Amino acid sequence: MPPVSRYINPDLRQLVVERAEYLCEYCLIHEDDTYLGCEIDHIISLKHGGTSDADNLAYACAFCNRHKGSDVGSVLNSEEFVPFYNPRRDRWAEHFRLDSYIIRPLTSIGEATAKILLFNTDERILERESLIDSGRYPSLATMKLL
Repeated sequence: MPPVSRYINPDLRQLVVERAEYLCEYCLIHEDDTYLGCEIDHIISLKHGGTSDADNLAYACAFCNRHKGSDVGSVLNSEEFVPFYNPRRDRWAEHFRLDSYIIRPLTSIGEATAKILLFNTDERILERESLIDSGRYPSLATMKLL
C-alpha cells in the first residue's frame, strides 16, 4: 500500500476554506480575527489512518489545531474514550452552545473537544467577548444553523 500523501493541493485547500466560510470549524473564530490564522486539519490524522480527502479535512485556527494535534478523542472520567467533534459528520449546535462568551459542551463529544482544544481558557473567553461585542463572532442565529 503506498503511503498517504500529506500534500493538499491548492484547489482542495480552497474548497475546505470556502466550505468553512473562513471560520475555524471547532471554535468558530474567523481567520481574520486570529493572529496565527487558520490551517487545514486532518480530522482523523494520517497516523490514525485518515486521508487527505475533502471528507477528512476541516479548517481550524492554529490554536485549536495545535491542541488537537493528531488526537482523535479523549478519555472522560478516567474511563470512557470519547471521539472529538467531527465537522464533516456532526452539527456544532448539537454538541455546543454559546452561553454569553463561553462555549458550553452539550454532549460527551462536546465535552471532550472543549476540554482538549481549550475553548474556555481565560484568554479565549476574553478574545471571544471582544469579538462578540464588536460583532465579529458568529451570531446566535447562525449557531443554530451549524
